[in-house]
Amino acid sequence: MKTSSDSFDSAGDSEALLGAEATGTRRPKTAGISKCNAALWLSATFLVGVVAGLSAVYFVSKPTYNQCVESTTQATPLLQDLTIKYDTIPFNGSFMQEDIYRRPASPEVDAAWQALGVDYRPLRIPPEDFKKAGLSDKHVQIKEKYGGGYPANVEGLHHLHCLNLVRQATFWDIDYYRAKGKGAFTNSDEIVRLHVSHCIDILRQQLMCQADVGVFGQVWYRATPEDTPAAFVDFNTDHKCRNYDDIREWARVRQLPEDAPEDFLQPPLPGQQVHAGVP
Repeated sequence: MKTSSDSFDSAGDSEALLGAEATGTRRPKTAGISKCNAALWLSATFLVGVVAGLSAVYFVSKPTYNQCVESTTQATPLLQDLTIKYDTIPFNGSFMQEDIYRRPASPEVDAAWQALGVDYRPLRIPPEDFKKAGLSDKHVQIKEKYGGGYPANVEGLHHLHCLNLVRQATFWDIDYYRAKGKGAFTNSDEIVRLHVSHCIDILRQQLMCQADVGVFGQVWYRATPEDTPAAFVDFNTDHKCRNYDDIREWARVRQLPEDAPEDFLQPPLPGQQVHAGVP
């Protein structure tokens, strides 16, 4: 005969057995899910860390525009004050249609060229920046009482100055500028010739140094409706250009005084080279 105690024990044994069975079926499943979630969480955390790390490396190591400019140009203090911007500019390569820079000599044409800064005065390079500008102790200095530093010119503006002089010296314009007798044309014909040939060779070297590797395609044209179409080079191409206006303005506001005192420059220092003639 079963007693109440036996029934209780049996019930307890049954509950214990059920509990063991329940534990045997559920705990491994719960543990598996927890391990899976933990693995996913660790993987996600790792991937986020990798992406963040690579992004940081990319943005830290990605060169700025100015760093790109520094790698393709000589030393210049301009990059300390100015962030070089690049714009896509469509070149006017028209063969037959002349813009203002190509027209015959006139006050309007001269004004257009002058607006480019072709005759800007030298600017001042501060003493602390002269090495950054590629200058050395051999270069002329400004007297301390006038602020010190080194007189210098921006090369890009000099290139345009040279191109303008070559334009003025072409046979269809030179008589106009000889008659005016200003600028380079205050000198003898031989000095003008040397000035022009200097400019031609400076431009040659610059164009070879910065050789444009873009290409020209060709387009069809016909002079009259009756003509057979012929191929002609398409000079109207797009170029990635530095913002010239920013560079010109940087040079403009730093020009030395127009009427500098006679003793503005420091005389040659002891040991400083003095060339025997115009170098």
